[in-house]
Amino acid sequence: MFLKRNSRMDEVSNVRFVNGLVSFGGVKLNVYCFEVDGVLIDTGSQTLLPQFQNFFTQMDVDQVMITHYHEDHTGGARYVQKEYGLPVYMNEMTIEYCARKANYPLYRKLFWGRRRPFEAQPIAETFTSRNAVWNVIQTPGHAKDHLSFLNQETGQLFSGDLYVTPRTKVILREESMPTIMHSIERVLAYDFDEMFCCHAGYVKDGRKALTRKLNYLRGLEEKIRSLHKQGCSEAEIQSKVFKKKYPITSFSMGEWDTIHMIRSFLNENYS
Repeated sequence: MFLKRNSRMDEVSNVRFVNGLVSFGGVKLNVYCFEVDGVLIDTGSQTLLPQFQNFFTQMDVDQVMITHYHEDHTGGARYVQKEYGLPVYMNEMTIEYCARKANYPLYRKLFWGRRRPFEAQPIAETFTSRNAVWNVIQTPGHAKDHLSFLNQETGQLFSGDLYVTPRTKVILREESMPTIMHSIERVLAYDFDEMFCCHAGYVKDGRKALTRKLNYLRGLEEKIRSLHKQGCSEAEIQSKVFKKKYPITSFSMGEWDTIHMIRSFLNENYS
């Protein structure tokens, strides 16, 4: 199988970033990592290491903060740790998992590579960079260990995969939409403006964007619950609410699917 890979580097509001794109057939996946005030936020994927090495060579950082354990965010962790001697911090609940050989489906290994084991330290409720104190905000839902980081000095939010898109259409089997909504509500209680998303990139008015996403999800939940009360099956709800089919669903053998959104809304314990 032939993967197409490319990347670009840029800077906005004193935040340097690299964005990598991996594509195969009709499926395209991208990921960002960010450098700001001596901090590297996430490390990209193992498959994108050749594209990200120039960015890593130019960075001036003291520490690495990981938003969550997924391989498109941790794939470069072992490299930057060994090459630059950087300490890596993440949610304590997945440190042991990341210290072992990665175990996830083949299609994800194709796109993102085999994440190498790395050592991490547990992140605290806050951390300090060169010129600022940061809030570490628990934002589970997309992943159980998901964190967002807020720079108290600049009001910049680094949201990991909390935002991604204003109108979510397809999610991983493990995701919980009600939990994501609670996480968005938690983040909106803080004072911030700009948002840096690991898949959407720079979002100038992050508060408005997250508020629009939350309102969309509330409306979607209401529609799904209403159809369920009318006696519609999951398949019927899916055909009424999500009319488009996405290549990632068949490519991932159903790990990504709109049906997971429906089940998640109808059962908050669904995973």
